[in-house]
Amino acid sequence: MKVVFLEDVAGVAQGGDVKEVKNGFARNYLIPKNLAVPATHNALQQIKSIAQRSEEERVRTLTDVRALAEALEGTLINIEMRSGVNNRLYGSVTNAVVADELAKITEREIDRRTVILPEPIRELGLFEVTLRLHQEVEVSIDVLVYPIGADPEAALAVARGEEVTVEPSDEAAGEVASEDSVEDADTDETAVESDEEEADEEADTEGAEEESTEEDADEDAEAEAEDAEEESSEESADEPVAGTEDDADEEADVEEAAGESKETES
Repeated sequence: MKVVFLEDVAGVAQGGDVKEVKNGFARNYLIPKNLAVPATHNALQQIKSIAQRSEEERVRTLTDVRALAEALEGTLINIEMRSGVNNRLYGSVTNAVVADELAKITEREIDRRTVILPEPIRELGLFEVTLRLHQEVEVSIDVLVYPIGADPEAALAVARGEEVTVEPSDEAAGEVASEDSVEDADTDETAVESDEEEADEEADTEGAEEESTEEDADEDAEAEAEDAEEESSEESADEPVAGTEDDADEEADVEEAAGESKETES
């Protein structure tokens, strides 16, 4: 069937073109979607105006697509997926999934056929994906597929081989602070116990010194008492000797007087 194309049909024809196509393709697709009409005399008379309108539309479309490509260049989209061992996904990320995420970002409809994926993504990681927005316009974006519940920024750092510093959550930070408080309390208790032990040791030392001082004083007193006893004994010993000597002298005098008396009598 010969038709006149009212709009551009990618890979088939441009608006204003007159082409022979299969009947089924014309009746089931082109004509119902108002992309072409049968090449009647009236339609052929409008070819020039149709081609002009199509050219103007192509220029507007190309300008719009180039602006979209500039905005999307290097864009990162995050897709959260369930995963199992070896980073394998439960399911897959298709071009339709990527197109839906792009639609959320751009707030405009994105045809899934513009997302070029040789095959669906079936594992976690960072992937570069090409978008063919127009026959003359292509752009690359990054697609991060990360596990459910994970932090996208941390997952991105891992995917890029960067070092990841995990910051504790508020709950974990609270637990750490609580542990620190307990450790500080234990440290304070230990310090108090140590101070008490030192005080006890000092008291014991002072008590021992006092006992030692008392023992020394007792020993000194005993020594002084012994010295006093010895002196007393010596004095006692000296006194009897002196008395004996006096008695002996008196007896000698008596005897001498008696002798003299006898001599006188004779």
